[in-house]
Amino acid sequence: MAARKVIITCAVTGSVHTPSMSEHLPITPDQIATQAIEAAEAGAAILHLHARNPEDGRPSFDPAVYRQFLPRIHKATGAIINITTGGSHTMTLEQRLAGALDISAEMSSCNMGSMNFAFFPVLEKLKVFKHAWEPEHLEGTRNAIFRNTFGDIEQVLSRLGDAHGTRFEFECYDVGHLYNLKHFVDRGLVRGPVFLQFVLGILGGIGADPENLTFLKRTADKLFGEGGYQWSVLGAGRHQMALATQAALMGGNVRVGLEDSLSLARGKPATSNAEQVRAIRGVLESLGLDIATPAEAREMLGLKGRETVRL
Repeated sequence: MAARKVIITCAVTGSVHTPSMSEHLPITPDQIATQAIEAAEAGAAILHLHARNPEDGRPSFDPAVYRQFLPRIHKATGAIINITTGGSHTMTLEQRLAGALDISAEMSSCNMGSMNFAFFPVLEKLKVFKHAWEPEHLEGTRNAIFRNTFGDIEQVLSRLGDAHGTRFEFECYDVGHLYNLKHFVDRGLVRGPVFLQFVLGILGGIGADPENLTFLKRTADKLFGEGGYQWSVLGAGRHQMALATQAALMGGNVRVGLEDSLSLARGKPATSNAEQVRAIRGVLESLGLDIATPAEAREMLGLKGRETVRL
């Protein structure tokens, strides 16, 4: 019997961590491109990408900034380029869609519900910042709501999914988000194969407990049919590798990257995205699992193909 194929997603930079939190967090287009390419070479089939202002590292939605690194990644790798539509809590939906619409993305994230998405507690630990915007950005999450209304989600599905053939990494931060997704499936606005990304450990979402992952999986089986969808796990911070390992043992796929965790292991900062990819790849292979290539991941997820992306 052939070994099961596991898709590794690498979330390269995100919009949660700020430049002062790690000297290894990619900020400039060159850094993002270099680390993304290295992650793909290490085994990541999907590259989940955000853009940052090259001058100070703050989250950016500007398609022109995306185009400073996306063509290089597209040319150097066969990896699936997955553009965020989550962006940052400071962005409008129009801004959050801009990068994916510009390139007619093969894959994008789609957040399945509004929520408190807080990372202001970092201010209790980090006192010195490189840029003035960083503490303001962190403190802003104390009173911000990460907005993803039903109307917002309808726009994402229509303007990207219907208009461009983009498929989605459905990010579910709590069990209610699975029921939101089922609503869209029942309405015919989401068609399979469905790719779920269970997100555990964000303050405001479900906790990073092993029992919670089991509960999410059991709920998804009930709603979408056991084996009727693909799924992956994002464990925030120190929970990354443990929950990814649990997901692999449960039949799922995995997500790592400096967007989600700045550590490789307890007390050991990660020096690159590729380092995290190599670490989880070693775990997967030790379990007798095969690493899905980008071509295999495209087939598993029913993607439209890299030749359709405007890069």
